[in-house]
Amino acid sequence: MSTTVIRTAEGWWRLDGDRAARIDTPAVTTAQLLADRSAITAAAADTAASTLTPLSPVTAPCRVVAQLLNYRSHARDVGADPKTLQPTFFRKSSASISGPHDPITPPADVTFVDYEIELGAVIGADIPLGTVVTDENLGEFVAGLVVVNDISAREVQLTRTQVYESKSYPTFTPVGPRLVLLDRDELTRIPQLRMTLRVNNEVRQDHVIGDDLITPPAQALTRLARFQNMAPGDLLLTGTPIGTAISAPPKIVQKIGELLPPAWKWKIFFARQARNSRYLSVDDVVTATIATPDGSIDLGTQRMVVR
Repeated sequence: MSTTVIRTAEGWWRLDGDRAARIDTPAVTTAQLLADRSAITAAAADTAASTLTPLSPVTAPCRVVAQLLNYRSHARDVGADPKTLQPTFFRKSSASISGPHDPITPPADVTFVDYEIELGAVIGADIPLGTVVTDENLGEFVAGLVVVNDISAREVQLTRTQVYESKSYPTFTPVGPRLVLLDRDELTRIPQLRMTLRVNNEVRQDHVIGDDLITPPAQALTRLARFQNMAPGDLLLTGTPIGTAISAPPKIVQKIGELLPPAWKWKIFFARQARNSRYLSVDDVVTATIATPDGSIDLGTQRMVVR
């Protein structure tokens, strides 16, 4: 049965319906909390959950590893062929982690700020190099799931080929509000999760994971373990579905762009993007939630304002 945990400035709490139980633990980091499961179980509900202000349940420093173009719908939307895609990873600085209700604060010189709702898998055990993770043993390595928003500065990402920088500015990785700890059987329900992101109450992304995921977590972690250790408290972002602000130009425009010098190509591309009102602007309100239709697995709702 799932266990829901949140972190506040006062410490860690287990949620039981609309009540919250203070967890009696010295844990400061997510990894330390995951090593103190008995304290989570022993907590007794004593506070109204609505009175608590959640922070990110994933603490920094940690590894934040993300998957690129891991949804078939998103890949097609940006002009890629899902059939040709191999698992591709990139890193985000854990300094970009922020709370689920903290403001999003892009650098002043960044114009094209995009959103990406993502399912985050929180690592619960060491994954040494060469580890083989399967659907059957996934629960040995993944402790639970969180809502993540992979905020991106598109002009930095594309014109400078700086994926790391473009996705690592402070507040560019809102996490939480909940860390939902799951057992092996519950992890099999990942395809049933519905991911919904709204901007100013307009639905932008609304997608049931289903078979749209190209490389599921077990396969992704096995591939990642070929070259990267993972440890308790680390975070794997599993990609985003269709609905982000960025859009690919028509095929004929892409063909013409291939003939142009890079500076001209990007100038034309971003001139077109400047007419795209879906990018985030100051005072936009972004909400993101992930849950199963029956609500038995509910990762909670983020609500962030762009500042």
